[in-house]
Amino acid sequence: KYYNTTPMNEKFINKIGWIASTMTLIVFLSYFDQIRLNLADKPGSILLPLATIISCTSWCSYALLKQKKEWPIFVCNAFGIIVAFITVITSIF
Repeated sequence: KYYNTTPMNEKFINKIGWIASTMTLIVFLSYFDQIRLNLADKPGSILLPLATIISCTSWCSYALLKQKKEWPIFVCNAFGIIVAFITVITSIF
């Protein structure tokens, strides 16, 4: 059985999506501390940022391939890919 949403419910659900995406962006901001440590010659493991890149790429694909694009999911995960990629690069070099 499908959940029938009214326009008001749809707006509320959309707001929840953007709030959740904002919280995810805040989580990805924690990578900046690791980037700082990497640049100070105190590199950490690249396992978590590599896993983040794979996960976020999957979520971005999902968000863009849906008939109705899921922009909140795409935005926060695209940011995660960028920050995790920078973290990997700074830990290698």
